[in-house]
Amino acid sequence: MKRYRFFRLLTLAITLYSGCVAQKFTHPGIDQTSADLEYMKGQVLKGEQPWKGAFDRLKAATDLNFPVRPHAHVMRGPYGKPNIGGDDLARGAGMAYNCALLWYITHEKPYADKAIDIINAWSPVLWNFDYNDAKLLAGWTGHLLCNAAEILRHTPSGWEQNDIDAFTNMLMTVYYPLMRFYFPQANGNWDGAIIHSLMAIAIFTDNREMFNNALHHFLYGPVNGSLFKYIYPSGQCQETARDQAHVQLGLGEFAGAARVAFTQGVDLFSIGNNRIALGFEYTAGFLAGQTPHSYGVISQRSKKIRDDYEYVYRHYAAMGLDLPYTKAAADSIRPVTTRSLLTAFRAPGTIFRKGKGTPLPGITALLSGAREKSTYDPPSDAIMVKPGQSIQEALDAAAGRGKWVIARAGIHTLPATLQIPSGVTLAGEGAATKLFLDPAAGARDALVNAADDLRDVTIRDLIVEGSVRPEPPSDPNSVRSLRNPGNRGGIIFRGQREGQMKNIRLINLTVQNCTFNGVFISGAEKVAITGCDFTENGSSVVPGPKLQHNLLLTHCSDVTVESSRLDTSPYGSGVALSACTDLRITDCEIARNAYYGILISECRNATVTGNFIEANDRSGIMVEYLYRGSDDIGIHHNIIQYNHGYGLEAYASLKTKVANNTYEQNSQPAENISEQKFLITK
Repeated sequence: MKRYRFFRLLTLAITLYSGCVAQKFTHPGIDQTSADLEYMKGQVLKGEQPWKGAFDRLKAATDLNFPVRPHAHVMRGPYGKPNIGGDDLARGAGMAYNCALLWYITHEKPYADKAIDIINAWSPVLWNFDYNDAKLLAGWTGHLLCNAAEILRHTPSGWEQNDIDAFTNMLMTVYYPLMRFYFPQANGNWDGAIIHSLMAIAIFTDNREMFNNALHHFLYGPVNGSLFKYIYPSGQCQETARDQAHVQLGLGEFAGAARVAFTQGVDLFSIGNNRIALGFEYTAGFLAGQTPHSYGVISQRSKKIRDDYEYVYRHYAAMGLDLPYTKAAADSIRPVTTRSLLTAFRAPGTIFRKGKGTPLPGITALLSGAREKSTYDPPSDAIMVKPGQSIQEALDAAAGRGKWVIARAGIHTLPATLQIPSGVTLAGEGAATKLFLDPAAGARDALVNAADDLRDVTIRDLIVEGSVRPEPPSDPNSVRSLRNPGNRGGIIFRGQREGQMKNIRLINLTVQNCTFNGVFISGAEKVAITGCDFTENGSSVVPGPKLQHNLLLTHCSDVTVESSRLDTSPYGSGVALSACTDLRITDCEIARNAYYGILISECRNATVTGNFIEANDRSGIMVEYLYRGSDDIGIHHNIIQYNHGYGLEAYASLKTKVANNTYEQNSQPAENISEQKFLITK
């Protein structure tokens, strides 16, 4: 018998789809409603600023002799090579939107005629997109064309029905088939653009199912494909370490999709603690000279401020929220902006005030992993090891004596798996110390236990890099563990019986990009993991997906995992616990994992408290039944939100105690706690 509990249940069906499924779309209704368009027009005609200035600049920049060059096959490769028709389409789409706006404001027919000419020229000619940037180019241009078309169709522009039908045919036979499956494996700006255009196409074609699908992907898309995969609780973005042009592009596309949804009465700006605002503030702050905390090095590349800030600043200001860095970015480029400024304002009274002050980023486990500097006072007798010297020899010399081995800053390329003996502390000098197992070694695991009865070991203040290259390229997404061809493990400690290994501590440690488990400990008593960052570990290498995780603990007892970050496993869970007893998982961020956030199997006496569990591709927490089930599991005071499953799912678990969790917009109901001995088969 199943029982469902609900605490602050704000499911998608209630908050986003309520009254929306059968409701007709508002027209015109992509970037602006008719009320918004009328307000914009009125402000221009009255000569009000900044509308009048933006209008004058737009009019001066709009050439009614703009050459229209449609192509049957539009091809755009990486970095625009090759580029056959891509620029012609992009410029044409932007020009069509500009002309449609000028037509709406001035009612001068040549502007309508030019917008119609552009759309009509492309509609019967374009057959497909090709090369690397095919989906991206479609995402960039689809919403621009639809905005122009929406204005033209709902004003006396003279656009004929047969031409409207031809445009609709192009949308549904060229644009939609290309974009309908998204592309979340690419950097997140791709799916942001695709969602943006699919929403616009759905509105123009009155396709509610398409709109809802795009909305669902905005919230729950895998890999890099959703808002919560793209913008982290701190405001850092998935592309922050790549370059700031792509970050701003991604932010602009997700905000653009939220803007389209808001036109249709769906508020995506408020969700996730105003997550869009946090992303814009983090990036705009960095561009203004701030140094926010970042996982990975913030890229200094392409720091020119893009034209993506005005609408976001205006929307949140109308909500009563202060975004000082976003406002400063908008202020800095406002004198040269045109269409983005004209369309940045909603009609008065259409955005409700929801608060005041500046949205604050999430802080759960915010400063986890190897820090910029080490967090300890080194003992005077520590053995210092420079890059190029043997860490293994130093560990062997320190073994059993409680001595410290400190790996100095730099990349330590390990010629073979590092064998960790008992009675040592292996420390680094913070994030500047990186241990990297040479792929030429032919070994899988970077660090293993030297003996089955490993005990009294501490590893801290360093990075274990699981990628096949020690430093990330300019696009870190290109070498993420889901693409890593190697079989690479991080820290793998195995005992032969329960309690054989004792007293293992991991402190301020980063383990990242391993295709096998990031950290796997089996058969240990007294395990303490504090302030660690285990990210991007657990791919689809043998023995297969869903079996490797960021952190896997089996047959362990007296375990504490606290103030740690367990994120973005490409095929596994943030943390998986099997046949363990006396467990405590507290104050951790467990987010964006491809399987469950926390997976508990056949465990006893476990508490999960005060964690932030978000955007995992299955349920936030799964208490799984295998043979006997788990016993005495306490789950309370966690924030569990936007997971693509239940908030909490549990089967045949005895004495499961659940209280005071906060659930928001998980795709299934908050809790599914069942006495059934149900086996997970996929």
